[in-house]
Amino acid sequence: MRTVKDLLVDIKDTSEIVVDLAYSAIFFDNEDIAEEVLDLENILSDMLKQMRIVSILSARRVDEAESVSTILQIAGAAQKIGSAAGDIASLVLRGFKLPKDVVNLILRHSEETATKVVVSESSEIAEKTLGEARLHTRTGMRVIAIKRGFDWIFNPDRDTKIFKGDVLFARGDITGMSYFYELVTGEKKEITEESPEIEFEDLDNAVDTLIEMKDLSELSVDLSYSSLIYQNEDVAHEVVYLEEKLDNLKFELKKWVLRSSAKLPEEMFKGLIALLELSTAAENIADAAREIAEIVTEKMDLHPIFVEAMKETDEIILMVEVGERCELDGVALGEARVETNTGMHVMAIKRGNRWITKPGAGTRLTRGDLIVAKGTREGVDLLRNMCSVKVFQ
Repeated sequence: MRTVKDLLVDIKDTSEIVVDLAYSAIFFDNEDIAEEVLDLENILSDMLKQMRIVSILSARRVDEAESVSTILQIAGAAQKIGSAAGDIASLVLRGFKLPKDVVNLILRHSEETATKVVVSESSEIAEKTLGEARLHTRTGMRVIAIKRGFDWIFNPDRDTKIFKGDVLFARGDITGMSYFYELVTGEKKEITEESPEIEFEDLDNAVDTLIEMKDLSELSVDLSYSSLIYQNEDVAHEVVYLEEKLDNLKFELKKWVLRSSAKLPEEMFKGLIALLELSTAAENIADAAREIAEIVTEKMDLHPIFVEAMKETDEIILMVEVGERCELDGVALGEARVETNTGMHVMAIKRGNRWITKPGAGTRLTRGDLIVAKGTREGVDLLRNMCSVKVFQ
């Protein structure tokens, strides 16, 4: 029987990667990735069953049962996240594709992008492991899957070796995509915009709403875990706020879809249905994140094994303060190329009593800002240095 700690590590890592893969499946319209999402959804369900058994066996007193109940609440919420990701994947398998113009705009307007690139014969990363290639740290793009011939490697780790001909699927900082392409192929590539096939009324606004829902749903998951790790009520309340905001955004997107459906040919309806289902899945992810954060807002006892387990997860969540006259003091995220240079994705910034929950490339940092970021263990030290090492001014 596996331990509670081992199960927690796998549940958190799986609940995060399944969301990454689900969004990638629908953006790439890839059935292989979608099927993997459904497999991971089943794995999460199995892990929840194991967690229940182990927790029941470990609780001998009332106080132990109370702390174990919070662990079960986290695991149950993670299963709901997996279920929402499964709903997104099912759209792909049932042929409900997002309109191509919507996908193009999402990838162009979002601070984060998705791409797939073939490792060329002249690639400098061929025959290296992901840890040796340091793609995430160098470019801000994280490899979430590799296709090798007819085989797939999902959620590859730092020991996964890269070979010529591998197809890398990655998500991350849009400013690092050109450099990522150059490292993988050995060639430079300009990112060009495609012309729209069909003119949608207010398409930009609808896409902005969908991007915000996707970003905020992912952010709510990250912040919910952060609120537990740091026992931070401000962060937990922010998760509650994000869930309520996503409710409102869903209604805005539904209104746009209903208006558009009256003016578009019937063959476009599947794409509109996909938009509706995607917005519902994003809301469900935020609902599950709120359940995790409520452990903090309701001052429930959290078993100490949770914090220990989080130290062994694939990605590290870091909260670090911007120091006076450091490298980031007075500099915008895009100018400092924080994600590209460290591999750490800045999820939110606390400035005084105010939270900036969707920092962009133009967001300027200042001393005293509290950064919430997620990324590699190597990137943690790099970001800490950027926030603490003083520069001459």
